[in-house]
Amino acid sequence: MSHPSVLFELGGEELPPKSLLTLATALRDGVEQGLKSKGLEFAGVRFFAAPRRLGLIIDSLAPQQPDREVRADGPPVKAAFTADGQPTPAALGFARKNGVEVSDLDASGEKLRLVRTVKGEAAADLLAGIFELAIKQLPIAKRMRWGSSRVEFVRPMHWLVLLYGDAVVPASVLGLDSGRTSFGHRFHHPAAVELAHADDYVEAMRSAHVLADFSERRTQIQGVVNDLATQAGGRALMPDALLDEVTALVEWPVPLVCSFEERFLSVPQEALISTMQDNQKYFCLVDANDQLMARFITVANIDSTDPEKIISGNEKVVRPRLTDAEFFFSQDKKVTLAERNERLKQVVFQAQLGTVFAKAERVSTLAGHIAGLIGSDVASAELAGKLCKSDLASEMVSEFPELQGIAGYHYARHEGLANDVALALNEQYLPRFSGDTLPTTATGAAVSLADKLDTLTGLFGIGQPPTGSKDPFALRRAALGVLRILIAGDYRIDLRELVATAVAQHGSAVTQANAAEDVFSFLLGRYRAMFEEQGISAEVIAAVQACQPTVAGDVARRVQAVAAFSGLPEATALAAANKRVANILAKESSVSGSVDSALLQEPAEQDLAAQLDALQARLAPLYASGDYGQALSLLATLREPVDAFFDNVMVNADDAAIRLNRLRLLNQLRALFLRVADISLLS
Repeated sequence: MSHPSVLFELGGEELPPKSLLTLATALRDGVEQGLKSKGLEFAGVRFFAAPRRLGLIIDSLAPQQPDREVRADGPPVKAAFTADGQPTPAALGFARKNGVEVSDLDASGEKLRLVRTVKGEAAADLLAGIFELAIKQLPIAKRMRWGSSRVEFVRPMHWLVLLYGDAVVPASVLGLDSGRTSFGHRFHHPAAVELAHADDYVEAMRSAHVLADFSERRTQIQGVVNDLATQAGGRALMPDALLDEVTALVEWPVPLVCSFEERFLSVPQEALISTMQDNQKYFCLVDANDQLMARFITVANIDSTDPEKIISGNEKVVRPRLTDAEFFFSQDKKVTLAERNERLKQVVFQAQLGTVFAKAERVSTLAGHIAGLIGSDVASAELAGKLCKSDLASEMVSEFPELQGIAGYHYARHEGLANDVALALNEQYLPRFSGDTLPTTATGAAVSLADKLDTLTGLFGIGQPPTGSKDPFALRRAALGVLRILIAGDYRIDLRELVATAVAQHGSAVTQANAAEDVFSFLLGRYRAMFEEQGISAEVIAAVQACQPTVAGDVARRVQAVAAFSGLPEATALAAANKRVANILAKESSVSGSVDSALLQEPAEQDLAAQLDALQARLAPLYASGDYGQALSLLATLREPVDAFFDNVMVNADDAAIRLNRLRLLNQLRALFLRVADISLLS
């Protein structure tokens, strides 16, 4: 059965564009939760969000809660009445507590019971409280007051619409009384809009030059901007965050193509794109080669009769910003990176770890060391490491901090430095976030690894690891970056040794005795986050981590192999057997030594020993090449002989020599699996 819809709209001054979508979705979620908590049936909740309004439509809301039966148990019947049938104080108290007479209670069971039907409340009587609570719980970082009111909200609000079908639902939210009066576009339709029915909202707003549906407005902007970009011979750069923000800035979007002088294209395009996107909220255009064009698209909030004036105004506004970028770039080119590097001697990286210049020196040495390990050019890595922070002292980065690394690349190319050195000045920061690209050159990889490991070992070395949600130096991200680079490049570097080398470079600044081991353990812990994103189970990751492999690429191969092994029918039995073996061996002080075949008495233990001997030769080259998948496939063939051993052989034999020999056999079995992982943890 279909019921009327409910319309809620809260309107007033322009809401913060960066948080509009968050506020709207949080309001929807809060109202949905409120409706469910009250037992009100509804078909769905749709949100609407525009600069001057937050709105919701609750589709097909039931007019009232369903009736419900309330049951309450009281004292035992034996204690509720005297011998002559009179109610005791216990019975009288239970009845009084529930607002009924003793005669209304059910005394047919062991306990007094109250059973009554509570009629559901009308939805119209509950809506005000639901919306008021949802508004109160909105994630607003900073609230404000307006006028003489003590009401607080993110911006001053001036009207409230609350309709159930065609009827106004009485309510007061943020000091506003509900009604059916909304307002249209601030310029195109500033007059009041009287809403006859909740279902009229979207079209009534459209007639008043307001596209209230955020998703519709976003899709329209995206489509028109892309069409205009194609007509201009290019492609629009449209990050989701920018598209959302522009959508939140306009109620009646009108995209327009603007231009700027071609001479500005001599400036690194990242600087131009940055200022146009971040400061002006423009969509930049690039050509087929992804090179910036002297065009951009602005989205106006007005359908002007003279759009050229809007275009001209935006071109005038952007020109000074582009001129600033051009000036900074030209000034920066007059100073070499090496000269600029000297200025970093006055810039502190961290009080206990010294200056940024000192950090660059450490990165240079460590990058050269890593380059030697991976067969890359040591001199290039050392030079890139020495200059990797020099652009921090440039005018361009001072104005556009997000261009650190990118600016260094352009200045290095201007000076004629080798391409891999120039690229490394930017690639040192890769990956910047989960899923980001990795360094494309060995020199870039060496500098990126060195920079991240220097920061990790330095902060751990002075006792400042991440704690809880606090990670001011982004050490978790740095650790993941180290692992991703090592795995992608398949660099066979012993990570424990590399961490120790990085720690040693800090010298006396390191105050934590176990800094190297703490950093290595921290890196091991980050494998879990990385592989869980790939859908690998925690048990598989733990099984590999238990062996503490020191080569990152080796860890990845083991994890993939164990994940595949865990899906085999033999895996469960072998995991349980390994766990049993681990428990048996844990009670022994020492079982080292080889198996004596002369002491093997039972056919089952003789067969297992023969199988292990046969596998040893076949497994050795697989372990050496890192083919852990094939190795585990071979080990899976041990299921039957292992099961037979435990079914037919008594490990704790009376003869001490036989007992020790059987323990050594089990130790040999477990050692073969531990070359890959501790699969007992899969059990």
